[in-house]
Amino acid sequence: MKIYHIPCLEDNYAYLIVDEATREAAAVDPVEPEKVIRAADEAGADIKLVLTTHRHWDHAGGNNKMKQLVPGIKVCGGSLDNVEGCDTKVENGDRFSLGADVNILALHTPCHTKGHISYFVTGKSEEIPAVFTGDTLFIAGCGKFFEGTPEQMYESLCVTLGSLPRPTRVFCGHEYTEKNLRFALTVEPENEKISQKLSWAQQQRQANLPTVPSTIDEEFEINPFMRVELPEIQAKVGCHSPTEAIMEMRRMKDNWRG
Repeated sequence: MKIYHIPCLEDNYAYLIVDEATREAAAVDPVEPEKVIRAADEAGADIKLVLTTHRHWDHAGGNNKMKQLVPGIKVCGGSLDNVEGCDTKVENGDRFSLGADVNILALHTPCHTKGHISYFVTGKSEEIPAVFTGDTLFIAGCGKFFEGTPEQMYESLCVTLGSLPRPTRVFCGHEYTEKNLRFALTVEPENEKISQKLSWAQQQRQANLPTVPSTIDEEFEINPFMRVELPEIQAKVGCHSPTEAIMEMRRMKDNWRG
C-alpha cells in the first residue's frame, strides 16, 4: 500500500491510502474533496471509500461533496458520532478490505468525541502497518477531552493504540508536532529524544515538509500523554495514577501558551 499526505485547511491532513495492486483507494478525512480527488488522479487511483475519524467539520465537512463528486463512494464513520454524509456506521473491531492487499480495522478511540474511530491499516506481510488517529493521538500530544473522560483518553491512547505493533506508523489529523514537543519539554526537559525530535520537526517545517508519520514506539518515548504509566512522569505532575496524570497534563496543556 502507498499513503499520500494531503495538507488541507490551515493545519489539517487528509490522507489517501492506495492499494498498489488494484489502484483502489480510501480517503481519510477528505475535508477538501477537490484536493483529495486531484491527488488520487495524479496517483492513478480510484477512490472507493471515505474513512472519517470523527464528526468535527474540519474532518467530516467534505463528505457530502465527496459523495457528489465520486458517485457510489462509501462513507464510513463511528456509530456514536453524527458524521456528515455517513452511510456506513462502524463499531470497534469492524474489519473491511480495500483492493487486493489492504485490510482496515476500526478502533473506537473516544474522548475527543464519543464516537471517534482510529483506523489500523495493514498491507502485505512485509509492509509496516499504519494507523490513522484523527484527533485522538497527535505526534507528541493528544486531542482535547471534548466529550469524554481522562479514563477514556488513557484507554484510547495507552491501551487501544498502545497495543498496536510498535513499528506501526502514526498518521494524525493535524500538524501540531512542534508545539506539542515544546510542551513535552516543559514536562520532561531532560528527555533527549524529545529535544532531538523537536530539532528535526523544526527543520521539516522550515522546508515545508510534514512531521507525520511517527510510530507507536516513538510516541512511547516522546509523548507525555502516552508516558503516564511511568511513576516519574506521574511525580512530575504531582499525581499518583496514569488517569490522574493524563487529566492534569491535559489541564496544563490547555492553559499553556508556548
